Amino acid sequence: MSVNVNRNVSDQFYRYKMPRLIAKVEGKGNGIRTVIVNMVDVAKALNRPPTYPTKFFGCELGAQTQFDSKNDRYIVNGSHDANKLQDMLDGFIRKFVLCPECDNPETDLHVNSKKQTIGNWCKACGYRGMLDTRPKLCTFILKNPPESTDSGSAKKEKKNRKKDKENGSAGGDAGNHNDIDAPDAVAGDDEDDDWAEETTEEAQRRRMEEISDHAKNLTLSDDLHKTLEERVNIFYNYVKQKKESGVLAAADKDLVCEAERLDVRAMGPLILTELLLDHNIRQQIPTYKRHFLRFCHNDKKAQRYLLGGVECVVKLHQTQLLPRVPVILKDLYDNDLLDEDVILAWDEKVSKKYVSKELAKEIHARAAPFITWLQQAEEESEEEEDESLEVVYSSSARELKVEKVQPVVEKDDDDIDIDAI
Repeated sequence: MSVNVNRNVSDQFYRYKMPRLIAKVEGKGNGIRTVIVNMVDVAKALNRPPTYPTKFFGCELGAQTQFDSKNDRYIVNGSHDANKLQDMLDGFIRKFVLCPECDNPETDLHVNSKKQTIGNWCKACGYRGMLDTRPKLCTFILKNPPESTDSGSAKKEKKNRKKDKENGSAGGDAGNHNDIDAPDAVAGDDEDDDWAEETTEEAQRRRMEEISDHAKNLTLSDDLHKTLEERVNIFYNYVKQKKESGVLAAADKDLVCEAERLDVRAMGPLILTELLLDHNIRQQIPTYKRHFLRFCHNDKKAQRYLLGGVECVVKLHQTQLLPRVPVILKDLYDNDLLDEDVILAWDEKVSKKYVSKELAKEIHARAAPFITWLQQAEEESEEEEDESLEVVYSSSARELKVEKVQPVVEKDDDDIDIDAI
């Protein structure tokens, strides 16, 4: 049974068809694996090597893959349903097969190993562009370019000509003619054709930006193969360099982009607390609010890492900060860096992940007045809509009073619009 290559197209007369994917589960226990029986036929319909969609499945599922080209066996470790893989194949087709301009699958991938770029050229509409090389599969494609690329064809043609000469199948004149009239010999530089289209200063600037982007993507591909600890250290040094060069204040977006590039975004607040906060934490929270918000807004995992980072800061400055734990937590809460449910969940379990068990217990004990206020405030807000609570701390932060005050109706200028920052 065949299906449309682009399954968003419901037209039964759509001429781009592919076989429906067939999967067979083999083995038991740790040796269980899914063999994609007709991957060669599916890949042929997509004009892609069968290793590409198989590797894509592995990247998406976090599973290892195996290729046996001689026996046409393409395997993904684990047990996977054929329908699930078919849906996943749609994602591969959208990213690596369909033309972004005309949505037709008549595209070829052209890998330039020297520049580490992947060109996507459409034979239907003439589109020529570059793939975003951030997806993990692109690393595999760059290392295993399709044989149909021009550079691959040139090498293959050269090898065939050499074999013909060795076998004596071609005369001397014919051999010389082939060597002279062989445009494939320079086919690897076809990307340069695009440079001849525009020679304006603006066009040259755009092309330089593209080259810079491709270089960043190459760095991404290399860094993602490193361990988590190595990637965290890269991000740590990146933030440190921004701070030391005096450009940190305007670099909040850059920090998030770098963390996402390294796939350590959730851990960002942990690194930021180490580099940006010290015994003056209460003054520093408003200063770096934007930086922390980039990571913590609507991200509970990042907020948990922020709490861990604060514990580490308290450990380094126990004399000054241990008595101030309640007001530090309230500052983080008031600045929308911590959500109420995250704080209450943190309070329920004492962890020795960041500091010793003894110090963690002490920090939780010191936080008790704020936790009590937070719980009471929640109860009061449910019972009395017309009243609110205001927390008042003594200078030593060891005594806390809860006072009822009448709410003042006014426009809240402190609403956070993270996208507008």
